[in-house]
Amino acid sequence: MAAVLFDFSGTLFRVESTESWLRAVLDDAELHMGEEELRSAAQALEAAGALPGGVHPTRIPEQLADLWRDRDRSAELHRAAFTAVSRQVALPAEALHDALYDRHMTPAAWTPYPDTAEVLRALRDRGVAVGVVSNIGWDLRPVFRARGMDAYVDTYVLSYEHEIQKPDPRLFRLACEALGAAPGETLMVGDDRRADGGAAALGCAVHFVDHLPVAERPDALRPVLDLAGRSADRLTPPGKQ
Repeated sequence: MAAVLFDFSGTLFRVESTESWLRAVLDDAELHMGEEELRSAAQALEAAGALPGGVHPTRIPEQLADLWRDRDRSAELHRAAFTAVSRQVALPAEALHDALYDRHMTPAAWTPYPDTAEVLRALRDRGVAVGVVSNIGWDLRPVFRARGMDAYVDTYVLSYEHEIQKPDPRLFRLACEALGAAPGETLMVGDDRRADGGAAALGCAVHFVDHLPVAERPDALRPVLDLAGRSADRLTPPGKQ
């Protein structure tokens, strides 16, 4: 493999819990909610899918369906979609919905999986090019810089910057072109079988990891080092991992 592409959320990094997210915003705003009320609000926000990078919504209201489908095509759509689902939940102040959205874009809201730095560093040492390909509506580069991992990433291909969402193969093609790697010598690693599996249509090999809390997934990325050393025709077909 000449290159490895990684998804961001649920693959290399995990966003904080919904309760931690809400607590941080309330603290910043110097607002108070009782513990039972706070936990109830956090559960409602989680069910609504209001935390980007968190749990998928249990249901999207019909009037938001189009906005939700296209949310990763621009920064404006992304904010509008997530604040709209957040506003389904009553909070002590209306401004908290935008504050919650702003919070999730901060490096403090994200934690790398335990083996992320190790794997990225090892790929760099081997001369394997690394790209991050994400469906997202904001610039995640500061998250990597804050953790000292930006030096291991050769290119970032973000949906909102190109108005293209995974699983559209064009997004993966842009990443391969930026790295100077043919799709047949590129491995895509992600947690979403539909979105990240779109790389297979381009001819990339695909490997999936589980979107789990950081403490529950200490070393799921390490097999990538072995996979990156194999030829594409020896890799497990997408969906079989």
